[in-house]
Amino acid sequence: MNGVAAAPAATDPVAGRRAALAVLLAGSLLTVLAGAVLTPVVELIRNELRLTGTAAGLVLTAHGLSLALAGPLVGRAIDRWGVRTPLALGLILYGLAGGAGLVTDSYPLLIATRLLFGVGAALVFAGTTLGLLNLYAGAARDRAMGWRSTAISLGGVLFPLLGGVLGGLSWHAPFGVYLIGVPLGLVTLRVLPGRRAAVGTDVPPGRPGSLWSLLRDHPALVGIYGLQAVTSLLLYGVLVFLPLRLAEVGITETAVVAVFTGAPSLTMSIVGLGYARTRARLGQVRLLAVTLAVFTVALVTLGLTGSPVLMLVAPAVFGIGMGLVVPALTVLVAEHSPPARRGQATALLASATFAGLFVSPLLLGSVQAATSTRGTFLAGAALAGVTLALLAVRLRGGQGPSTR
Repeated sequence: MNGVAAAPAATDPVAGRRAALAVLLAGSLLTVLAGAVLTPVVELIRNELRLTGTAAGLVLTAHGLSLALAGPLVGRAIDRWGVRTPLALGLILYGLAGGAGLVTDSYPLLIATRLLFGVGAALVFAGTTLGLLNLYAGAARDRAMGWRSTAISLGGVLFPLLGGVLGGLSWHAPFGVYLIGVPLGLVTLRVLPGRRAAVGTDVPPGRPGSLWSLLRDHPALVGIYGLQAVTSLLLYGVLVFLPLRLAEVGITETAVVAVFTGAPSLTMSIVGLGYARTRARLGQVRLLAVTLAVFTVALVTLGLTGSPVLMLVAPAVFGIGMGLVVPALTVLVAEHSPPARRGQATALLASATFAGLFVSPLLLGSVQAATSTRGTFLAGAALAGVTLALLAVRLRGGQGPSTR
């Protein structure tokens, strides 16, 4: 047990589970809030603090470094103490470190708080994900993962708008949104079930073990993390290079560009609601194959077409793949990791996500410099196609993850 007073789920299972679900979905929203709410004020920060573009960009990305590095330790903490207490502490740290930007005018101090914020975000990412996995089983778990995907995608649309509105007050104002983590952390202590209330079994505290032993004993996880990194790399590539591609065909008005870049999140939010039915029909590995095929088609279209209509359709199609792959990979981690080390396995999924985000501009940016923006999207399509081919080989060989 976590050493915290029993949650309401102990006396009212239905009401308690609904409250826990609401808290975990709200926490999932905070994972996308991490950078999205600040995007509209990056230029204001750059001008106010007299920064280079790269230095200003670190305000958005610095937390990704500490998040990825903290992942293994976060996983060990969750395996040892359960989800509730680490998640609650992570939410409070997330709120305080993120909200520090309200009163910070020093760039070094701002970056320091963003790095500390990343540790809190790592606890939130892993804790909310594992909390949902523990709260449900079977088809109900698939539905919950679809709801999580929808919550994340809607946050990707709404939080930049909120940041833009608050940025009209000052560049400090959007940092205040992070403070929601503090009361949410306190609520988490009250409503989230303890370790023994998780669905399925009474999971004992996890035994210490190296990352190598986890991956050696459960090799399917290596492929899952690889797919997650590729997915993140491709998503970031679309978000970064789509505005440049649009400018090449004469689409530069900010509001119009926002429609194009918001299309993936919109379709992702819709598709996520149907994830459970899609998985039941296709099976998990075939669903992943469909996702990679969708990515390939969307990226080839962006690389070859000059039609504004097709350039709107392609990101929307890409979002269909995202709506399927985000819950699919999360569920696969749960299915291919031992219950006692599932926190560590889930935290590594976050590390793979942010590793993909970190590598994306380096890899795809190099391709763009050597070729063109069209070449960048075609390179992304090639990566998705090669990944699909590797998955097909494993599927034919019967070595892929469970197709349940």
